[in-house]
Amino acid sequence: MSDLAVEFAGEWFRPDPAGVFEIGREGDLALDDNPYLHRRFLQITHSAGLWWLGNTGARLSATVCDAAGGVQSWLSPGNSLPIVFPSTSIVFTAGPTTYELLARLSPAPYAEIRSEEPDSGATTIGMIPFTVSQRQLVVALCEPMLRRDGTGLSEIPSSAEAAARLGWTTTRFNRKLDNVCEKLDRVGVKGLRGGSGNGLATNRRARLVEYAVASRLVTAEDLPLLDADVTDDAAPDPGAGSPA
Repeated sequence: MSDLAVEFAGEWFRPDPAGVFEIGREGDLALDDNPYLHRRFLQITHSAGLWWLGNTGARLSATVCDAAGGVQSWLSPGNSLPIVFPSTSIVFTAGPTTYELLARLSPAPYAEIRSEEPDSGATTIGMIPFTVSQRQLVVALCEPMLRRDGTGLSEIPSSAEAAARLGWTTTRFNRKLDNVCEKLDRVGVKGLRGGSGNGLATNRRARLVEYAVASRLVTAEDLPLLDADVTDDAAPDPGAGSPA
């Protein structure tokens, strides 16, 4: 039987294969008193020789990704998936707060395989071409998560806060956010198509942060982009008809 350990904010937990390990506002791994978080949100069980992660909540979803960022799933309410990689990142948002858990499995039935691609000179995130300013937008939204220093949780900035961080107008920020989300939606990233409603806008930012952090689309190494003086709106973007 594989040994599973779950880490949050520097503390490690070892689920019992004979029981149910619950994660939420209460449970075996009680995260915090966030009223937006379900009392019982995720559960880990062992069945048929595999560890399973299930979403027992009613509203929230979780982004689940192997540590290398190559395989990513969106775990919606009522669904479950097997934990099969040596390291699995679990990211979700409740209200203004985003959480990240790490599951380590040994031995694991699947290995993480990385291929080194020669540098082509193109700026890509997950094989999708982005301009530098579009990357700046993603990093600005993810900055609290990238600087969380082992706490396992952070708050997502509003569009106005992220725009101010970059020295942009909110209008420019939202235009670029639309473009980034459309690009990711075209390649199958779910949860990024929303209307202009306040809740939908918040959920879209949260989903973008979850995906970008869990799949390692941006990392702490990208933080210097926030202080770069970039005017690339006129630069060609291979992934779009016109830059935005």
